[in-house]
Amino acid sequence: MANMQQSFEAGQTKGSVQEKASQFTENVQDKAASARDTTADNAQHVKEDPSGFLQQTGEQVKSMAQGAVDGVKNTLGMNEASNNEASKK
Repeated sequence: MANMQQSFEAGQTKGSVQEKASQFTENVQDKAASARDTTADNAQHVKEDPSGFLQQTGEQVKSMAQGAVDGVKNTLGMNEASNNEASKK
């Protein structure tokens, strides 16, 4: 009798594990499909208007380079804005 109960519980556990695995697999597939769609949409926008993408990238690079130049000027004491503020004080 105990053997039958163990067999029954093992069957229930197996069914529960299979259901959870199925739900997990479905969830992963949904997320993969969503990621694929998002990537495809982004690629399509870049393909349709590469100039906007390149312009944005160029502006970011320019801003980073200007920040680096300002940092070096500040370090060397050559930044005009810093010199003007210092002379006003």
